[in-house]
Amino acid sequence: MKMVAPPAQRRARRDVDPTTRVGDPERERTTARLGQAFSQGYVTMDDYESRLGEAFAAQTAGELDRVVADLPIERIIRRDPRRRAARLAVARRGVRIHLLGYAVLSVLMAGIWLALALTIGAWYFWPIWPILGGGIGVVSHAVSVQQTARKHYGRG
Repeated sequence: MKMVAPPAQRRARRDVDPTTRVGDPERERTTARLGQAFSQGYVTMDDYESRLGEAFAAQTAGELDRVVADLPIERIIRRDPRRRAARLAVARRGVRIHLLGYAVLSVLMAGIWLALALTIGAWYFWPIWPILGGGIGVVSHAVSVQQTARKHYGRG
């Protein structure tokens, strides 16, 4: 019995018969790579649109390969360390924005509590509950970004 590699592995090895029919998953992978090439300046807008049309119209693996044949897909687009560093920086910036919003909201709730406590004498510190809930969200966000950085990027 012949073992067949998953489509992603077959395409990466380039040992697929060019006459093999392709489906939507292969077309979507190719268009995602075209999008990466466009965002990094490897193709112009007109070229990108033309290649997208060719990719969606492709019926065989050979036709899909011709759409991206002249692009540095494997070497530059997929393994660009600058892209990984930028993705990690954006994730960490998201955590900082989340933390800032949490801090502002916590101070606002504490201020409302203080104003109510001074005017009507309600001294029960009710903001503790939304502050704790929001804190759990911020901590889980930060932990997930940190774990992803360690797992995928080998950094802490």
